Amino acid sequence: VKMVYSRWNDEEAAKCNGELFALRVYTSRLIGSDDDLVLHGGGNTSVKAPYKDIFGNEIPALYVKGSGWDLATIEKQGFAPVRMDILLKLPDLATLSDTDLVTIQKQAMLDPNAPGPSIETILHALIPYTFVDHSHSDTVCLVTNTPEGEKFIKEIYGDKALIVPYCMPGFVLAKKVKEMTVGVDWAKLDCIILLNHGIFTWGNDAKTSYENMIANVKKAEDFLKSKQAYFESLESGSEACEKLDPVAIAKIRKEVSTAAGVPMVVKANNGYAAKTFASLPDLSKVSQVGTLTPDHIIQTKRVPAIIHDYQTGAEQDVKSYVSEYEAYFNRNRKPEHKMLDPAPRWILLPGKGWCTAGIGVKQTKINDDIAKHTSRAIMWAGKFSCYCCLGEKDLFDVEYWELEQAKLRKGGGRKDFDGKVAVVTGGASGIGKAVVKAFLDAGACVVALDINPEVSTVFKSPAFLGIKCDLTDAEAVKDALSTCAHCFGGVDILVLNAGILPKSAPIEEIEPEQWDRSMQVNLTASQRLLTATIPYLKLGVDPCLIIVGTKNAPAPGRGMSCYSVAKAALTQLGRIAALELAPHGVRVNTVHPDAVFDTGLWSEEVLKTRAAAYNLTVDQYKRRNLLKAEITSHDVARVVRSLAGPDFYKVTGAQLPVNGGDERTV
Repeated sequence: VKMVYSRWNDEEAAKCNGELFALRVYTSRLIGSDDDLVLHGGGNTSVKAPYKDIFGNEIPALYVKGSGWDLATIEKQGFAPVRMDILLKLPDLATLSDTDLVTIQKQAMLDPNAPGPSIETILHALIPYTFVDHSHSDTVCLVTNTPEGEKFIKEIYGDKALIVPYCMPGFVLAKKVKEMTVGVDWAKLDCIILLNHGIFTWGNDAKTSYENMIANVKKAEDFLKSKQAYFESLESGSEACEKLDPVAIAKIRKEVSTAAGVPMVVKANNGYAAKTFASLPDLSKVSQVGTLTPDHIIQTKRVPAIIHDYQTGAEQDVKSYVSEYEAYFNRNRKPEHKMLDPAPRWILLPGKGWCTAGIGVKQTKINDDIAKHTSRAIMWAGKFSCYCCLGEKDLFDVEYWELEQAKLRKGGGRKDFDGKVAVVTGGASGIGKAVVKAFLDAGACVVALDINPEVSTVFKSPAFLGIKCDLTDAEAVKDALSTCAHCFGGVDILVLNAGILPKSAPIEEIEPEQWDRSMQVNLTASQRLLTATIPYLKLGVDPCLIIVGTKNAPAPGRGMSCYSVAKAALTQLGRIAALELAPHGVRVNTVHPDAVFDTGLWSEEVLKTRAAAYNLTVDQYKRRNLLKAEITSHDVARVVRSLAGPDFYKVTGAQLPVNGGDERTV
């Protein structure tokens, strides 16, 4: 297990040329780049410096990390300048709601274009040093998350730490710290330890504040090592963990999505660390205590769900979790509270590993990272004490924080396909690539299958997975779908697009190999993939199959029998699939593009040959539709995306031409 260490580099720091804000950005990123200190937007930093107004007046200000910025990537503009005089007066108020605090902090900002200041802004102002750093160090939080936490902290830090009992972050915490530091000599303190929350350090230069953070976290690490609790090797294991049942993962995703009321992305983790934690004999006890730090509850909820038999028990155990969450909400709610969705975000599979869920792939990854750190802390705690954390009511107050509730009431922000998972064949180029982009732009996770190895790099997005796959290889198809289930949780949308366009030839001149190859790629491969995908589609959210056919199916052309017959058979397969899958809620529709010339199917040779078959020039052939419109792969992709969306939830068995109009098919 890696320990925290100082990442300060004199050469890198020298590039800041001693400039205050450059150094503030530099050490903030050092903290943000260490996931044992902060995770995904956690923690905050500040620097005190004068703000020069338009008249040249210097106003004492605190530049504090703004809302929405991540320490790992923060820039100078990510810090909000706030008037120090106002901040220092706020703890003297008797009470102040968080909503009012946010309003006052915005009023005290010296740059209206800066992001909203951190909820911890007042506390940063109270610490009388130029640089202030705050992290949620795993080891510090772990030590405090034991029954003897305060005693252990005193043993570790002695009188060098101000130990603050847990308070709700914001005004209440700042007021408490001000009361506790009346008459305190700050020079005798190295840090503030917030029980069950984190650690603050400071200094009059960036290096001192940062290295104070590292040094004080190391003290907690040394304590754990002295208890033989720290070097529990969980990052890797010699044994290879077997993959989970991919259809069972899809079933879990189905139940979690039903509980959430929206489609969810689910990531399976059956790695050594996850399996080790999931195999604890007292898993049902130690996993149900609570979060490592209070802010994690906003991401993962208070406790994970446990699916005792992940292959058969998903429905019952998720329903039980929902019932327990509703009871928890009713025990702690106030009249103004609106219940969040009750779906679990961390799902334990005893003896196997876990799954995490989120609205999108980013949230799912965040929840998996939180699960890794929390599970590790729980196991470490068991080596020298036992894991505990804040009580239910305190955690509820964070989960139902008034500012988070305000966001909920405001609503909005979702894309049409957030949480959906699409599989697209032939995704490396042409129509398939355009379809992938259309779904990614609308919020979906997309798995693209293509025999072209470049499919893995056509898009750079955490929501995209390109897999080189020969669709005529049954094992390769099975493995690709398993990978899809492990990464995203299942399949909601299948787009059968892959195909080849054989050389034009009259029936009497067709070579047997040419015919067989067209049938294999344009028909059989799609049938085999559909067969393998149906179990996933039956468990999908508003699932659908979309076949990319061709105008040649309803209106064939001379010399195109190899292609037209295969595509006509594929269209017929779609019609039968519409009949068979309707009882399972799976919609099946077909689009028939024509003359989409920005695809790999249309080589110059093929284009000239087809134009000649109609006694047309190439330009005339391209514009032979009723609208005289040029049809692109993106035009087809938009239609495919629409067919997968809510406007077509009541449509199945349809065949839609995307060809600008054709006299033979109107």
